[in-house]
Amino acid sequence: MKNTMLKHVMIFSSLIALLWIGSSFKAAHSSYWEYLGCSTVNYKLDRDVVKVTAKKGVFKKLKVKVTGGSINIHKMVVEYGNSKKEEISLRHHFNRSASTRVIDLIVNHRVIRDITFIYDTKNRSRRRGKVHIYGKH
Repeated sequence: MKNTMLKHVMIFSSLIALLWIGSSFKAAHSSYWEYLGCSTVNYKLDRDVVKVTAKKGVFKKLKVKVTGGSINIHKMVVEYGNSKKEEISLRHHFNRSASTRVIDLIVNHRVIRDITFIYDTKNRSRRRGKVHIYGKH
């Protein structure tokens, strides 16, 4: 009975240690994409700004997903908390349910104030496209 009890205590202690190590590793090396916001595209050349703010934290990578209708994204401009801007040329036609490549930000680990998109639908779609932005810390 004593050996069985000791065995259960050892197993329980090992599980707790593994959970603790796993949770600290996940927090330090988070691999999920955080949703930052979205914007709906009109049927003509359009310019929209998505506010991100410091509340969301700092990011080093971005990804854009398109839903609804197809759109042409010409470029996006990332403005940081210190007012510096990074222009990212995307010149590409995105079908609905398409997404961009992973975009590595030149200015790593900075607070993003907002992201401006220049895009249009050019009558390629009867449905208005929606742009969703995700960031990775």
